[in-house]
Amino acid sequence: MSETTVPYLGTLPARLLRLYGGLALYGAGIGLQITSGLGNAPWDVFHQGVAIRTGLSIGAVIIVAGALVMLLWIPLRQRPGFGTISNVVFVGLFADATLFLLPAPAHWTLSWLYLALGVVSIALATVFYIGAGMGAGPRDGIMTGLIRLGLSVRLSRFLIEITVLAAGWLLGGTVGLGTLVFALAIGPLTQAFTRWFPLSPAGVAARPPRS
Repeated sequence: MSETTVPYLGTLPARLLRLYGGLALYGAGIGLQITSGLGNAPWDVFHQGVAIRTGLSIGAVIIVAGALVMLLWIPLRQRPGFGTISNVVFVGLFADATLFLLPAPAHWTLSWLYLALGVVSIALATVFYIGAGMGAGPRDGIMTGLIRLGLSVRLSRFLIEITVLAAGWLLGGTVGLGTLVFALAIGPLTQAFTRWFPLSPAGVAARPPRS
């Protein structure tokens, strides 16, 4: 077997293509959902709120927040992978690029189109990222760390997301129907995309980059 090949995952170039394609698509999905103005995913409510208060771009906040979150991995005994570091840097860059290039929606139909495309993009990006098998996203590392401490997946995810959602809303981030759409649709859509892009056992262990 080639040194650049991992069982189930394929060659290293193929894994890198899935990794960076997924990160680019994830950043684009974030930009689409934020530009829709209909409500952000929980973490992006927080990122937008911090950006409003600090004057930083949303992408810059995503990068800084990802780096700071990784500090919490130390007491939780989590180990980052190559994909984790790439996630911290590139999702924010692609989100900022999308926010810069997208025109503001001039009609409510375009707002809903942005939202739909954003949620679908994030779901597909999640499958790509997991399939690369190069490490958990920084925010999901907290969840897996809490699971190790004895919390269930559902409870740990709920506690994290309700905390960042509430904090982001208090800071001025956008909460709305889009937030609810994301919460209800992201799981089923991600599961549906695995039919076309099957996940390996190693890829499943990587967990989604963020939610």
